[in-house]
Amino acid sequence: MAEKGRISEVVRYFLRLGSLGFGGPVALVGQMEKELVQEKKWLSTTEMRDAIAVCQSLPGPLAIQVGIFISYMRCGFWGAWAGGWAFILPNFVMVAALAALYVYFGGLSWITAIFYGVSPAVIALIIHSCWRLTKLGMQDWLQWVLAGACFVVTVVLEAEVAVMFIISGLIGIAWYGSLFRRKAATTTALAGAALAGASSAALAAVPAAAAATAPATLGQLMLFFLKAGSLTFGSGLVIVPFLEKGLIEEAHWLGPREFLVAVAVGMISPGPVVITATFVGYIVAGFWGSLVATVGIFLPSFILVLVAAPVLIRHRNNLNVQGFVKGAYAAAIGTIAGACILLGKIAIGDWLTALIGLASLAVLFLWKVNNPALIAVTAIVGLIAFPFLQPDWVYVK
Repeated sequence: MAEKGRISEVVRYFLRLGSLGFGGPVALVGQMEKELVQEKKWLSTTEMRDAIAVCQSLPGPLAIQVGIFISYMRCGFWGAWAGGWAFILPNFVMVAALAALYVYFGGLSWITAIFYGVSPAVIALIIHSCWRLTKLGMQDWLQWVLAGACFVVTVVLEAEVAVMFIISGLIGIAWYGSLFRRKAATTTALAGAALAGASSAALAAVPAAAAATAPATLGQLMLFFLKAGSLTFGSGLVIVPFLEKGLIEEAHWLGPREFLVAVAVGMISPGPVVITATFVGYIVAGFWGSLVATVGIFLPSFILVLVAAPVLIRHRNNLNVQGFVKGAYAAAIGTIAGACILLGKIAIGDWLTALIGLASLAVLFLWKVNNPALIAVTAIVGLIAFPFLQPDWVYVK
């Protein structure tokens, strides 16, 4: 394992990443791999691959979980809390401020125009980062077969299926582990059991965290977003259907237009898309609502990762743990690629968005352009083009 570091350096890094990291979870993970593995040498390629595989197998936002995992490896338990919340803080401030503007000025029509230009670039960032991640951890034919199967399932069912990660991990245990090597198999199901135990421990802890003496609305917000963060697998817009059903159809906290604006804010702001929770919380119950919703959506990730990370680190040399990680990593690659297809249907709907997506891909593969610059340029294109083209397909799923 890489040498231990200082909490202050972890906090500084994740404050910067949270302020400038655009492109969704896969792009953020790709940026962490580039900066923390290749440049800063905070962790090895194997440790990064393990972090991605384990976090992708858990419910909740991928990028935040990987950030918590890395912070734990670098600075231990308290470093994980400090690094994780430092990652979230800049995005929380930005989105809460946008929500306040939205409430007090009766809407932010320019968000639609920015969404129009930025969303195809986001797809390009995800594709580019997925390509980088395949080079990081895809090692043999079985992983490609598992990735292909998960890709097909994701596209056909139009959702990331949680059980695919577990099945892929168990296949990894069977193929790469000690089951067929005539070794003592006392820890054969260690990886799967550890992750299942992590989920159980987190879910058991969630109700206790929500049992606060808050007003009814704040309590309902906390419970709703704790559930969203605990039970929803996948990352980015994969969580949107769950939120849409709960917020519009069940709780009636938001109308369809408000909800879509919240999703757009989550996409065009740096950090994870699930920061949509902050916007929703502010609309429903003001600043305290935004704070409660943010804590609710992210708290399960801290609990899950801090249960799973020590188990993985303690048993990382076990063949069965390594096998589970390889299988789960392949599932992550397949579902990420499938998610690109699903998200592309939302982001690309006419010739200009197709051109923005292709141009963004070309720029990312041919030149070392930074993500904020790409997002800024495509946002300007959206602001200029949207009033002229007035595409009526935007936000149509």
